[in-house]
Amino acid sequence: MKLQHTISIKAIFDCSLERAFKTPMLCDVSKVHTGYLVMPKVTYTSDDENWGKPGFSKKVYVSKSLTQKGGFASTDTVIERRENDYWKIEVGNFSTWMLSFTKFVGEWKTTEIAANKIQIDYTYTMHFKNPLFWPFTYLFTKLFWKVYMKHVLENVRKLAYSKEPYLYE
Repeated sequence: MKLQHTISIKAIFDCSLERAFKTPMLCDVSKVHTGYLVMPKVTYTSDDENWGKPGFSKKVYVSKSLTQKGGFASTDTVIERRENDYWKIEVGNFSTWMLSFTKFVGEWKTTEIAANKIQIDYTYTMHFKNPLFWPFTYLFTKLFWKVYMKHVLENVRKLAYSKEPYLYE
């Protein structure tokens, strides 16, 4: 049995390829992950001097919520970056036990289908270690995480359209 679940969503952004590609990773993450139901709002990051470059990480901090005490929540690491095409990141080192999840691997693919018309393919693979939690991790991924990803995608769209400045390069 594979101890992972994958979920994907698609969207079309009406902006430049650069904005569609850079905005989700290089803008202020607290404006992307604004909290939703049990997911706490990201408040800030640290150790992020080289964020956006493959192999580098940042620490993510969140507000208090039903599932988090607040403070340090996880570490994000850029696994791959292909300019104006594809990001792959890993979210791990969770500070709170989460249904035996060990890491989330996110992918953001941008494809220019016309001038200022960009297809977004947004995917997460959720890895967990305890097979007994399979039903819970499956429901979390397929029901809650899919809705959360749509929430995040719409926040990214707003930032891309408003030309929110990048914090990183």
